[in-house]
Amino acid sequence: MVFWVDSRTVPVGSELYEKSNGAIRILQVTWHPYSDTHVAVLSSDSVFRIFDLSSALNKPEQEYYLQPLEPGRSRNASSICPVDFSFGRDHLWDRFSVFILFSDGSVYVLCPVVPFGSVFMWESIVEIHTDAQTFGQKSANSTAISNSSLAISWLEATFPELGQGMETSHISAVKARPYVLIDMSLSLQGPLRKVCRNEESDPGFQCSGRTVSFLYNSIGKDSVLVTAWSGGQLQFDALVDETQPLWRTGNPPRLSFDSQDRIRGFAMICESVADQLSVIRLDQPLDYCAWSGHPPPLLTLVIVDLALPRTIDSDSVISMFIDPLIPERIFCLHDGGVDSIVLHFLPFAHQTSGKDETMKTPSVHSVISTYQGSTGTSSPLSGFVVLSDSFGYSWIAGVTSTRECIVLEMKTWNILLPKLMDMEKKPNKSDETEETITPDIISRELLVGPQIVSVPQGSSLRSVAADSIEGRSALHEYFKLFHENYVEYAHKVYFELKHHGPHLKNIIENLNVRLSEAQQKLVNVEKKQPELDDRMKRAVEHHQLLEKRLHNLRRLPGIYKKPLTRAEREFKSELDRFRTVELDALRTSIEALNGRLRRYSQSLKRKAPNIQKTPSRKNNLVHDSQLDQLKDSLEKLSLVNSENSKKVKLVETALKNWDDDRS
Repeated sequence: MVFWVDSRTVPVGSELYEKSNGAIRILQVTWHPYSDTHVAVLSSDSVFRIFDLSSALNKPEQEYYLQPLEPGRSRNASSICPVDFSFGRDHLWDRFSVFILFSDGSVYVLCPVVPFGSVFMWESIVEIHTDAQTFGQKSANSTAISNSSLAISWLEATFPELGQGMETSHISAVKARPYVLIDMSLSLQGPLRKVCRNEESDPGFQCSGRTVSFLYNSIGKDSVLVTAWSGGQLQFDALVDETQPLWRTGNPPRLSFDSQDRIRGFAMICESVADQLSVIRLDQPLDYCAWSGHPPPLLTLVIVDLALPRTIDSDSVISMFIDPLIPERIFCLHDGGVDSIVLHFLPFAHQTSGKDETMKTPSVHSVISTYQGSTGTSSPLSGFVVLSDSFGYSWIAGVTSTRECIVLEMKTWNILLPKLMDMEKKPNKSDETEETITPDIISRELLVGPQIVSVPQGSSLRSVAADSIEGRSALHEYFKLFHENYVEYAHKVYFELKHHGPHLKNIIENLNVRLSEAQQKLVNVEKKQPELDDRMKRAVEHHQLLEKRLHNLRRLPGIYKKPLTRAEREFKSELDRFRTVELDALRTSIEALNGRLRRYSQSLKRKAPNIQKTPSRKNNLVHDSQLDQLKDSLEKLSLVNSENSKKVKLVETALKNWDDDRS
């Protein structure tokens, strides 16, 4: 059966991305979780855009120009290059937040970000409004009062139903109205600081390579951020505090209106606030209060190493998906297949449940493997999606490189949930005995036998004649006892055997069938035994050959190389960053400077004949001063260009030497 679906392809933002001639690359595209018509796009020019597909396809509804660091403070280009982003979920202000990951591993937050016309649950809006009034307006800190007042005014303007009181008790969902603070822009909160036990412990030092993907996951009261690195590691961090909105004065947004003077879109510059503390120690006292404007810290839960094979030509590409039914489980798609990762420890969930448990390591299981054991190569999946049905089962579907579809049902994997796992529980003995008891074929009364008849002493019977009245009475009594015990017992035995005869016959037939099957399996095993012996012999010979090759490889001189020192490892990581990000940024800047130099030279050639025709002395003086300024700027540009060229040559030489050392 084939289903045909009529669909059309419409370009989005073609004026921005297609006309840039490849200068602007699209890094991530995601649907907004609370709108069916809004798409969010993160591009390489450090701009986060939201498009409304129902109104305008080429012009974004919202634009956020990200500036993670102040001008002049960035030491390398990797700290200002975004990689991925993820929307928050159903947890207070997280539903209005966007978490952005940069290539150096830093995470920033934009809050609040709400598409025009997006739908939210009324109960969640009331909960956020109550939280701002309770913990913000009643605080003794003036900064907290100011920040919460801005958040309350933004909430009441975006959701006007909050001012209607009890009349909105029947509302289940509300739409967001277009509203922007005209004199303020959102602050780029971050980078989110790490929580460590001491100053020397850095939670991210075990991850290698660069960041490739990012995921936000809401599990109960815990907000978990998952960062994937190109070295094959997954870093799980939990937000220690709540995310809250924050604005910054000085950069008013640029608004656009329609014919009815309604806000159609806006663009703003989002700058970060410098924070000297990058790592927070647990024993370090902090003067912190709610709504103080500080971004929430991160607590590193665990770092999972997927043990992916390292390739020299390219890094690992990792994508992550959340199980819609089991939020503790995350599916990880990589070049080698699909893995399932389940978290068994959550800080706030275990704290509220009253369990005093130690931090358990997550369980990692391979769901789909695309590696071929004979060749050692892999054919990664072309597509992957996680689904759920109305029966409470999870399904995963993937498309292979050969255009084949794989569908797996994950209902038997529910035992991996922490709530269903109790490793300390011991099986009950009564349960084992109940399972081993089989139904009785013959009743226990028959197995015990007939009742014992108490016969009078023989001395009293000898004195009584058989034809006398006393003798006949005694014989009649004995016959009665014999009939009640032995004859009735014989009838019961006969009835039981006759009644259970067919049942016993079926049991015997089944046992005979099982016996014949077992005999047939034994015959098959005896036939396959010589083949198994040959395979075992070949395996032993192959193992001996591998041992010899391993022994020869151990004699090679390069095996006993010394490990890299800390300085060499830092230099290696710096070279990796130069190779991935810095080198492209330097080449782009050199091309831009060359273009500006050509434009300046062409403009001078056009202005030269016009200047010769004007004999005014005043104009000649002005022209001479402009020429001097242009010459100075050209000299500076040439110096910058030469310095950048030298840097590029040094980086290329270092990378070439490093590749030669590795080979």
